[in-house]
Amino acid sequence: MFEDLKKKWNRKHLTDERFAFLFDEDTSGEVVVFDCETTGLDPKKDDIISIGAVKIKENRILTDEAMHLFVKQEKQISHESITIHQIRHCDLVGAISIEEAIERFLYYIGNRKLVGYYLEFDVAMINKYTKSMLGVTLPNKKEEVSAIYYDQKTSMIPQGNIDLRFATIVEDLALPKLQAHDALNDVIMTAMIYLKLQHTHKLH
Repeated sequence: MFEDLKKKWNRKHLTDERFAFLFDEDTSGEVVVFDCETTGLDPKKDDIISIGAVKIKENRILTDEAMHLFVKQEKQISHESITIHQIRHCDLVGAISIEEAIERFLYYIGNRKLVGYYLEFDVAMINKYTKSMLGVTLPNKKEEVSAIYYDQKTSMIPQGNIDLRFATIVEDLALPKLQAHDALNDVIMTAMIYLKLQHTHKLH
């Protein structure tokens, strides 16, 4: 009920009707896993450097349809953030404007459910731009993989201290480690976590 009201209120503020499809009911049977690499961890003052996204349909990760965008930077990228994502200014040759990146991202995700690892942060980063560009925040349904993992672990070890670090989850689920750390590899690994957790859930 509250979600419906929030969505209606959000829809009223849409200033660009090209993106009305975001508010439609999703019938694709797909979800989109996405991740942003950023200049820091404060959505208010930091910027997006790259966005990676991949669709999942049934039990398949559609890697041939994956999206990986690099965004032009107004300011020099700090040494601290380079040590995390390994993206330097010289790697952004051919990068696109943040406005183009957001538009391409929105056309890619459509009205599908969004999945991610610490998704709240990535959604906050995207919302910063959709709010100023379109007057709205992402209306898509959202699912957090660390929360699914936590719930499954809690059912097995009720009082346990559950480690939710990305590397720990990957290892615990016996998944292959891809060359970290970029937005595209992160989303493919997150997609593998999501599928494995969905499968484990069905086994319980």
